[in-house]
Amino acid sequence: MKFAKMLMYALITITCCAAIYYFWPEKKLPAGTVIDSLVVYKSERQLLAYSDGNLIKTYAISLGKNPIGHKVFEGDMKTPEGTYTINAKNANSGYHKNLGVSYPNDLDCAVAKRIGKSPGGDIKIHGIRNGRGYIGKFHRWTDWTHGCIAVTDEEIDELFDAVAIGTSIEIKP
Repeated sequence: MKFAKMLMYALITITCCAAIYYFWPEKKLPAGTVIDSLVVYKSERQLLAYSDGNLIKTYAISLGKNPIGHKVFEGDMKTPEGTYTINAKNANSGYHKNLGVSYPNDLDCAVAKRIGKSPGGDIKIHGIRNGRGYIGKFHRWTDWTHGCIAVTDEEIDELFDAVAIGTSIEIKP
């Protein structure tokens, strides 16, 4: 009986902590902000947004299922590393909305060609898969993409409005 009571208290505590995590409000990007550069630190699972050289906001992110190392070929489940640009915006994505990353560049293509593989492409910063937005911040608990950078739907809404095509994105290990 004592074990059952302790288990019940543990489950209640875990449920309360998860609810607080899920519903705790996060700092919003100030309205009208223009983000002129993005930096991703893969090992820290962070995307940093800058405006005029000032850090404006840090986003917690999820990466490709195999996040260590630079993307070399299609299907390796890695998020690329290097300097790229935002080259597209899609408001009708299968993952809420997305910002396209200019991977692969010429060097990425040459490396993949040397090993006889396709470098892949379609690397995005995106929200949660359509119809699953309720997952919210819980998506951060694991790396689940095929090489993209994932944020919550609310966060991609902010980024979509504040980041222009041509914005620099540096992706670091």
